[in-house]
Amino acid sequence: MKSIIIANWKMNPVTIRKAETLFNLVERGIKNIKKIYPELSRRVEVVICPPFVYLPVLGASAFAEGCGGLALGSQNVFWEEKGAFTGEISPKMLKDLGCQYVILGHSERRKHVQETDEMINKKIKKVLKAQLKPILCVDNVSQVKKGLKGVLKKDLKKLILAYEPIWAIGTGKACSLDKAKNMKNKIQRILGNEVKILYGGSVNSKNAAHYIKQAGFQGLLIGSASLNPKEFIKIIKTICRG
Repeated sequence: MKSIIIANWKMNPVTIRKAETLFNLVERGIKNIKKIYPELSRRVEVVICPPFVYLPVLGASAFAEGCGGLALGSQNVFWEEKGAFTGEISPKMLKDLGCQYVILGHSERRKHVQETDEMINKKIKKVLKAQLKPILCVDNVSQVKKGLKGVLKKDLKKLILAYEPIWAIGTGKACSLDKAKNMKNKIQRILGNEVKILYGGSVNSKNAAHYIKQAGFQGLLIGSASLNPKEFIKIIKTICRG
């Protein structure tokens, strides 16, 4: 089964020049991996989710040069298509920029801007309507049920769910394989086997492959390690070896 590796840059890096450099290094690294593993695109899909302001430039670069299989995603979206919503970005705007994926419900947004399950639920429905792929981040089963309330069963196959235990994000203390697998199984019992379930939380090149090969996750949501191009490429290599 094809794995999906998502890089969440969060509010990094601080300049467009640094963002372009990081993107180009990842692109170059993936092209080098393809020389060793020509079947990379059948094994792994890599998604880069930079800050909003970098999407037009990175998107233009990807389309102009061919990004070696990289896809673009957003870190957030609003639940309306247009209107008097100062500071917000609509699903149609993201679609127009070449985005294919949208991260929703990340624990940092739940904490710092008080995003609720109801707000996230509205965003998921609008993202699906715009034919984008939502990546729903959850820490527990309750967030799965509330976030997907009213979502049609036929749309679940377009959804990606990322299990990210809050205490593991940015701490260097990754969740044990047994605990992670147990949560994955609980989520699967609710959603079925068609939904891709990813793991996120202190992922690195030493533990990445274990979450896929031993715990059975279909991919990874990577934060800090995705800002280090050498480490990020190393993670992708470990997945390809499988």
